[in-house]
Amino acid sequence: MAYNQFKLEPLLDQFNLELREVSNLFGAITPRPPSEMLTTQLRENVDLAVAISTEKARSELIIAPVLLEVRRQLNYKIGLFSGVEFNIEPEVGLNGFCDFLLSATSDQLRVKAPVVTLVEAKNENLRSGLSQCIAEMVAAQRFNQQRGNNIDTIYGVVIIGTIWQFLTLEDSQVSVNLREYYLHEVGHILGILSLPFRSPDAIDRSSDSDTSKHI
Repeated sequence: MAYNQFKLEPLLDQFNLELREVSNLFGAITPRPPSEMLTTQLRENVDLAVAISTEKARSELIIAPVLLEVRRQLNYKIGLFSGVEFNIEPEVGLNGFCDFLLSATSDQLRVKAPVVTLVEAKNENLRSGLSQCIAEMVAAQRFNQQRGNNIDTIYGVVIIGTIWQFLTLEDSQVSVNLREYYLHEVGHILGILSLPFRSPDAIDRSSDSDTSKHI
């Protein structure tokens, strides 16, 4: 079994999770204006990615530029991983590859403090990526607990390229934001993605520390 093989109800039961739907989980978020570089990239890339209509195109032309923008805005103090193998507890199905991970450390040689997991939904259906995203969030939570990383909230994102849906995991409670964000709201998307790292203590300032701290 792997992350992408989970179904929602068995997943919730197996890990004793409570699912809660929230109409506007990040309603108070302050948007972060995109740079001219990102604005130009999206203007040039989005129509092309939609026309090509493959997961690879959306990943390379839309998702990756947005995540790179987050990393730039945070002065390269966070880690960005793409297609990384993330095997935490294979015996319970917490293994496989993650589309993208954001980590609260700038170390790029290995994942050390995962905070945000991002899943590109299959067949342009956000709900199809929900179970995989939650499973990866559970894995990130357990990874951090095993290593003493003091990270209270794990963030998740399910993406179909032009539409982004956000989740949080705190203890055993999964909150799904019913509000979906479109690319013309990229400032809001950037604001939410940077939220876990905004505190001065939220980002590991050195590459040789295994601990990080959430707000």
